Amino acid sequence: MSDLIQKLAHEEGIKPEILEKNLREGSAVLIKSRGHRIKPLVLGKGCRTKINANIGTSPDFASLKYELKKLQVAIENGADAVMDLSTGGDVDRIRREIVSASTVAIGTVPIYQVAIDMRKKKKPFIKASVDEIFDTIEKHLEDGVDFITVHCGITEEAIRGMARKKRVCGIVSRGGSMMIEWMRANKKENPLYEHYDRLLKLAKRYSATLSLGDGLRPGSISDATDEYQIKELVIIGELVKEARASGVSVIVEGPGHIPINEIEANIKLQKTICGGAPFYVLGPLVTDIGAGYDHIVAAIGGAIAGYHGADFLCYVTPSEHLGLPTVKDVKEGVIALKIAAHAADIGKGLVQARMRDLSVSKARFALDWDKMFNLLIDPKKAKEIFHRRHSRSTLTCTMCGEFCAMKKTHEIFRRS
Repeated sequence: MSDLIQKLAHEEGIKPEILEKNLREGSAVLIKSRGHRIKPLVLGKGCRTKINANIGTSPDFASLKYELKKLQVAIENGADAVMDLSTGGDVDRIRREIVSASTVAIGTVPIYQVAIDMRKKKKPFIKASVDEIFDTIEKHLEDGVDFITVHCGITEEAIRGMARKKRVCGIVSRGGSMMIEWMRANKKENPLYEHYDRLLKLAKRYSATLSLGDGLRPGSISDATDEYQIKELVIIGELVKEARASGVSVIVEGPGHIPINEIEANIKLQKTICGGAPFYVLGPLVTDIGAGYDHIVAAIGGAIAGYHGADFLCYVTPSEHLGLPTVKDVKEGVIALKIAAHAADIGKGLVQARMRDLSVSKARFALDWDKMFNLLIDPKKAKEIFHRRHSRSTLTCTMCGEFCAMKKTHEIFRRS
């Protein structure tokens, strides 16, 4: 057993032999490419619930400096991984700078760049050849990207009948819609599915993890757990087996928008169909009315999903459905989902999570504000709120002042 496995197991609060077994079976993975000098991200069964933060430019706003600031803020506030989803500006330079600056795992969606590069060639995306698609994937891997989202589960079988039976929100995956557009225009099977063996060889060469994207994920709670989502998931389950047989680490992406009462079933379904592969969910969002507050909506869904077995939560920011996130949005999204992940870990019985809460509670009862601040997820904000007004009563905040129950408890039992 390697020193790395023992170190990671200690950090996760799991026995090294159990972690090693889970990694061997594929229910846990180590995410780190050969070309990126970072500590591997361990993800999956028995491990703490991790979170990912999406950053990246858009065609309407592209600033490398701004994206690097987002990267910094995401990492400082606890993101375990970051995805660069840039679609504007010099995307090659942006990606390389982000990989170089990052101390955590970096993911990308290479198909976005295929569309960008085709535009530079004055051609529509649908004219991209299979070789052009795979050349772009390899370029991302050469740059040290640790995991890539690939929409391999969208097949002719998976989308059959979709035009006749419309969803409320259709296809909401950007990469998924691109693959379907390419398939329909070229009257061919999805090249990422048809040439999956080629994709596996690339992933293995660069020690990268494949994140099997859910291109047919629901973008409305009315579309959740429908036949198209499930058909794609069944196909992904087969692709997981092929990846494992080839020695390639793989995780599975999941929805999306799911009502609370369907989250547990979604997680159990994925774990069963995909052989316990680590599950990476977007939130999920439990209602469609929260635009402007979707980080809260996602935290609600993320805590429930994490408790029921989701391993990796993709954050959602207050800008979701409305615009490109700001640096402030990134921070709020990361913190909201870190809280969700921590709450899930408490529910799953992780000792480290419970101990942190116990330490906070003890400091709070002792009215040891500085100690409590240092244990919180955002000490700076807590201090700002505490210090914006001062209580006339010693040791208390302005919520209760002299009527502080904890202060009274100390006084009562000191007298008795």
